[in-house]
Amino acid sequence: MSKSTALPADIPRGTVLLLAVASGLIVANLYYAQTLVGPIRAATGLSAQAAGLIVTLTQIGYTLGLLFVVPLGDRLENRRLIVGALAFTSAALMMAAFATHAWVFLSAALAIGVGSVAAQILVPFAAHLSLEHTRGQTVGKVMSGLFMGIMLARPAASLVADHSSWHAVFAGAAIVILALAVLLHHKLPVRRPATPIPYRRLIASLWALFVSTPVVRRRAAYHAGLFGAFSLFWTVTPLMLESPLFHLSQTGIAVFALVGLAGAVASPIAGRLADHGHTKAATAGALVLAMLGFALPLLAPESRNVALALLVAASIVLDMSVAGNLVLGQRAIFALGAEMRSRLNGMYFALFFAGGALGSASGAWIYASYGWHAALWAGMAFPAAALAYWLGE
Repeated sequence: MSKSTALPADIPRGTVLLLAVASGLIVANLYYAQTLVGPIRAATGLSAQAAGLIVTLTQIGYTLGLLFVVPLGDRLENRRLIVGALAFTSAALMMAAFATHAWVFLSAALAIGVGSVAAQILVPFAAHLSLEHTRGQTVGKVMSGLFMGIMLARPAASLVADHSSWHAVFAGAAIVILALAVLLHHKLPVRRPATPIPYRRLIASLWALFVSTPVVRRRAAYHAGLFGAFSLFWTVTPLMLESPLFHLSQTGIAVFALVGLAGAVASPIAGRLADHGHTKAATAGALVLAMLGFALPLLAPESRNVALALLVAASIVLDMSVAGNLVLGQRAIFALGAEMRSRLNGMYFALFFAGGALGSASGAWIYASYGWHAALWAGMAFPAAALAYWLGE
């Protein structure tokens, strides 16, 4: 009598939820300081000219971690690597919470960025645990959690600082991350790479992978355009919301940022589209959607309420395009091979973070020099350039 062959088990829903929440909590560490630059600068004695370092050093640390820590996911046991990175991050957050001198806080900010790349070890971890036909959906759900962490961090930091202090934001985050490290140590399965590679060869292989993997180059270019637009929007829009036209308080801006969370629903939808082979068309849709997000505020009439409503709609549309395309890119990259997923994912994030840095830096300068409409046209140019590149695929 023949015995039926049991199908391999897919990743449990509870594990997917845990990975999604964990990714969101970890990546939020990168964004707490964005709305707290003023009080942190005043408390640590940092000059106004150097205040940008509060955010920039965290981004630099994250990029360094993407290039030199995330690739270790293809060499070391993943659970131990994640837990170790989180313990390091918790210590850096506590150091930031009690910083009274600028150099102490800036050192902590750099370390926070390095340790927070644990989120980009968790995402390939989820892909490893998933079956091929559900991998896009799983990655989409985990990325929804990560994207919600990005969107919630800024309003959460503002609200906590309003009712307590910026020190409480970082101290609370340190406790949460340490508790998360303990939880993941007990809940995550052990995952060892099949063929560990010496670290020097691992890092040296990044350039070779970039040259030989057109999928990574294209997906990074598409998302660099979208993330550049996203960073520009969230750099200049709070400045506009504070202006005499809208005159919103910090709490009002926090509520505005919360509304943008609706865009996170695009992540699982994009995952399903990718699983059904519609990645190319969905990418074009995301790029066009981002351009629409910048076109809406340009149509704003003199009415304050209508203008604010269009700006809210723009934030949701833009967030949907970024969340969806991020999943499409990671789904395409994770299909290339299990033995190099961590390196490809780290390289992908490092490249499009460069686009984000360009967007935030250029957006602030254009807004200050030429005004709100010029910043909107500049934001539209980022996804437009990516769409032009997509036409050659």
